[in-house]
Amino acid sequence: MDSNILLVVIQGIGWVVIGYMVLVILFYFFMLLVALFQIRRKYQLDNTEPYEDLLNVSYSKPLSILVPAYNESVGIIPSIRSLLSIEYPQYEVIVINDGSKDDTLDKLMEEFQLKKIKKIVKQKLTTKNVKGIYQSTIYDNLFVIDKENGGKSDALNVGINVSSYPYFCSIDGDSILERDAFLKVMKPIIDSDGEVIATGGSVRIANGSVIENGSISKVGLSRNPLVIMQVIEYLRAFLMGRVGLSRHNLLLIVSGAFGVFSKKWVIDAGGYLHTVGEDMELVVRLHRLVKEKKAKNKIVYVADPVCWTEAPEEMTYLKRQRNRWHRGLFESLWMHRSMAFNPKYGSIGMVSMPYFILIEFLGPVIELGGFLYILLSFFLGGIYIEMALLLFLLFIIYGSMYSMLAVLMEEWSLRRYPKAKQITVLFFYSLTETLWYRPLTVIWRCQGIIDVLRKKRGWGDMQRRGVSQ
Repeated sequence: MDSNILLVVIQGIGWVVIGYMVLVILFYFFMLLVALFQIRRKYQLDNTEPYEDLLNVSYSKPLSILVPAYNESVGIIPSIRSLLSIEYPQYEVIVINDGSKDDTLDKLMEEFQLKKIKKIVKQKLTTKNVKGIYQSTIYDNLFVIDKENGGKSDALNVGINVSSYPYFCSIDGDSILERDAFLKVMKPIIDSDGEVIATGGSVRIANGSVIENGSISKVGLSRNPLVIMQVIEYLRAFLMGRVGLSRHNLLLIVSGAFGVFSKKWVIDAGGYLHTVGEDMELVVRLHRLVKEKKAKNKIVYVADPVCWTEAPEEMTYLKRQRNRWHRGLFESLWMHRSMAFNPKYGSIGMVSMPYFILIEFLGPVIELGGFLYILLSFFLGGIYIEMALLLFLLFIIYGSMYSMLAVLMEEWSLRRYPKAKQITVLFFYSLTETLWYRPLTVIWRCQGIIDVLRKKRGWGDMQRRGVSQ
């Protein structure tokens, strides 16, 4: 009798996982349709849209570019050079050296001939002590702040205090921007006359590309299978996920690698908090502030402007990254849990928060249960094998098929990868996702949940090879 009850329970778990996967697939199918129409209309049919007006100082809005840097010696110089060569009429670049233990500051001092200056700074956000502010004698719009170590959030808050302009962009110290990226990512802010208070651009993997003079001269594809799978993962996350959510102002994530914010709104919200996922937490807090003020401001995603960044090439570092991302997701959701399923916060409370809780955060647990069920079915046989096959088919659709569609969307619309061979490789690897890469990321994200329960904090060390290599 006990064994029969156990078998019924196992079968029930199988049906729960199957039902969950069907609902998730349908939800993603809806987002896919939204993304297809949005990308095709805005970024392919309108690809001749002029940006010349944005080069006019009187029309555009000046921008402060904040680059928090901690032990970024390997990639900081080409990243800053790429920022100094962007097409935008009025901007400043502020590098915040967050107590680096390597020679990040020394390299900046030598490369850009920095000179210490006196600058009056309004302490709008409380931060760690600033040791000194430097200005380049070669580029008037390049500043470097040397400060005590306080983490990425603290470094960004220092940058906000020092910045001179009404909008700021936060990018990672190992990132390379396309020259017209800011013209495109600022356009929704300018066109909306302030209604849009934050925008995010696409982030792509730079590993395998050729970088000269701080810009991508030739888009390439790494031969490392882990990196190739991350390329596919980024395509899926940005082209399908964020385009679909942004269309209805449901976006809760603006990547810390490339996002533009209204300084006034961020200061009113209290700046960046010291969390593992400071970028998502700030966006959720901005949505909360907008709803509580009963305003109509928006946070949008722009697919076309691209920021290229370095991806982990070894499993150890990729595991740490995904673990950290999942802990950061939980932290943001937990801090603002009162918004979830709360009609006071409109579609953010009733759609976006539940989506991130039930699909993004708890999804790995359900998926892991599904993978374990498939393995268990080989020992149980009978109907369990049939259910396992159905479940595996759903995993193929959710993992491999949607990733394949993301690759096709890239080729159909933005076409950042010019060679047919590159698209073929991406397409082939996307077919294998369910077989090895997806289970790995599911396990790492579940470990992130365990670390949340253990109250583990911190980023963990990440390896930098330099995007120019």
